Amino acid sequence: MSTLTEPSMPQPVRRATELRFLTAVRTVFALEMKQRLRGKGWYWMLGTWFVVIAFIFVLATGLLGTTDNEGGILFDLIVGFVLFFGLLVSPGLSANAVNGDRAGGTLAILQVTLLTPGQLLMGKWLASWVGSLAFLIVSSPFIFWALALGGVSAREALVSLLMLALELAVVCALGVGISALANRPLFSIVSTYMLVALLAIGTLIVFGLSTMLVMERHIMTVSSYSYPEGSFDSMGVPEEGAELECLTHTYESEVPRTEYITWILAANPFVVVADAVPYSTEGLPDEPASGSPQAAYLTDGPYYTPGVMETISQGVRSAQAGPDFEQTCEESQQALRPLPQGTPIWPLGLGIQVALAAGLLLLARRKLTMPARRLAQGTRIA
Repeated sequence: MSTLTEPSMPQPVRRATELRFLTAVRTVFALEMKQRLRGKGWYWMLGTWFVVIAFIFVLATGLLGTTDNEGGILFDLIVGFVLFFGLLVSPGLSANAVNGDRAGGTLAILQVTLLTPGQLLMGKWLASWVGSLAFLIVSSPFIFWALALGGVSAREALVSLLMLALELAVVCALGVGISALANRPLFSIVSTYMLVALLAIGTLIVFGLSTMLVMERHIMTVSSYSYPEGSFDSMGVPEEGAELECLTHTYESEVPRTEYITWILAANPFVVVADAVPYSTEGLPDEPASGSPQAAYLTDGPYYTPGVMETISQGVRSAQAGPDFEQTCEESQQALRPLPQGTPIWPLGLGIQVALAAGLLLLARRKLTMPARRLAQGTRIA
C-alpha cells in the first residue's frame, strides 16, 4: 500500500535573499576596488591632492593668523575645496564604470552570472563613492587641525562632512547611471561633467539672468550712522567733538525680488552643503561693546568674518529674504553678522539631485537587463 505525500512548497527566506543581495554587491565592490588599487595613478592622484591642500592650508593659515574666526574660515575652506575637487574627480571615477567594462569585454561576463543589474550598479556606485571619499580621508589631518583652532562646533563639523559625503555620493550615482546609458566612455564622462557643471555653474547663471525678470520699483529707506553735513572742515575731515548721527535717506529704485527665484539655486551642490550647516552665533556680542552704537560702528563693534561656505549660506538666506526696503541704523551695523536661518532650501536641492540620480539609475538598470531586445550599432557584447 502506497502513501501519497504532497510535495512541500518551499518558503522563501527573506534573510537569505537579503544576504545574497549584499554578497553580490560586496563581490562587485571588491572587484572594482581591487582594479582601482592595482593602478599607480590612483596613488599619484591622492598624493597630489595632499600636497595641494597642504599648500593651500598653510598659505591660508599664514594669511589668517590675526583674523577672528580663523578655525571656522579654515574649516570652511577645506570643505569647499574638497567639494570642488570632488566634483571634478567623481565623474572620472564613476562615468566609465559600466561602459568601460563593456569596452574591455568584461561586462558581458558579469551579466551572464547570477548578478542582477541592480546589484551590478550598486556595487559599482559604492566603489566609486568610496574612491571619492578617499580624498576626504586624505584631508582629515587638516580638518582636525582647523577644528583644534576653535570656532567650529561639533554639530557644524558633523553636518558639513555628512552633507559633503552625500553630495559626492549623488555625483557618483549620476556618473554610474550615465555610464550605463552611454555606449562610449568618453561620451559618458563628458556628459557627466556637463551635468555637474549645469548644477554647480548653470544654476548661478540662470539665477543671475532671472533677476532681470523680477525687477520691481520700490521706495527704499536706508538709515546709517554718519556725520552731519556741517561738521566737516575744508579738508573733508570731521571737526573735533562732532558726533555721529543716524541719518535716513529715502529714494525710489528698481530692486530684484530675489525671494521669487531663489529656488533656482536649490540644486547647486555648494548651496546644499552650505545651507544645511547650522552655523552657530555663539561668541558674538548681542549689543555693541562700547555702550554707544556710534563708537561700536567706528571701533570694535560686533564684527564677524564668515568662511567660504558660510558666506554662500548667508548669500542664499539673504536672497530668500528678498530686498530690505527699510534698513535701520542697527541693521547697517550688523551687515557682517550671521542672518537668522529661515526655511531651509537644501532639502529641495538634495531632493532634486537624488530624483535625478535615481531616474538615471532606473534607466540604466533597464538597459542592463538581459536578454537585451535591441542593441545600438557597434555595441560590444563580449
